[in-house]
Amino acid sequence: MSGQFNAAVLADHLEEAVRTGKGVAPLTELWPDLTVEQAYAVQLETIRRKTAAGCRIVGKKIGLTSKAMQQLLKVDQPDYGHLLDDMVVENGGVIEPGRLLQPRVEGEIAFVLKKDLTGPRVTATDVLLATDYVLPALEIVDSRVADWKIKLQDTIADNASSGLYVLGGKPVKPSDIDLTLTGMVLYQNGEIANTGVGAAALGNPAACVAWLANKLHEFGIVLKAGEVILSGALSAAVWAKPGDHFRARIAHLGEVSVSFA
Repeated sequence: MSGQFNAAVLADHLEEAVRTGKGVAPLTELWPDLTVEQAYAVQLETIRRKTAAGCRIVGKKIGLTSKAMQQLLKVDQPDYGHLLDDMVVENGGVIEPGRLLQPRVEGEIAFVLKKDLTGPRVTATDVLLATDYVLPALEIVDSRVADWKIKLQDTIADNASSGLYVLGGKPVKPSDIDLTLTGMVLYQNGEIANTGVGAAALGNPAACVAWLANKLHEFGIVLKAGEVILSGALSAAVWAKPGDHFRARIAHLGEVSVSFA
């Protein structure tokens, strides 16, 4: 692909995967000089289309915050994506076949805001003060790029490889726990798949949300009261296959689960 950069054309390419149910070639192969800024332009074009079609933005997700995920995807910085109302799965719910292309499951801590957060100088303390409560969450990441053959720009353009998410447990005030020491166990079909701790996400999940607020300032976007923020995986993602059941237990926050039909 040559010529002038066109976010709409690259967004069309990713939409082809959704339309056909088959992964497509990485954007970085089609457009080798794709920058991070251009990749976010592709993401925002896709989100613009979805909201125009009736979807509603309900929050944001932060990706690639743990060293495990950065090493897995060979990147060295976080990214972010948008959460839409059609991505929500009920706690204990079932994900039907064909809804995702190549899902992986992560255990995370979700923040629900009670105040807006506006960059560029947001701190982790600001995040805690602006948070109404935290919850255990499962994020089911997915990629429209075949075989997850992605670079940082590919995952950014693809809405940070967003798929679906599940919120569980019961609301807990962030002041009531130490998020950096909060442990997570992710079970797959009753067996421990991996473990993690809050500090695995940039040292503190609240620091991840602060990073996001400050990053969004570059695009004129504000984190709004009521939004759900998925603060990043606490360990490497686990491949999901039909028939799998996943459950995450996060200390002091409770459990969250989902099954794949």
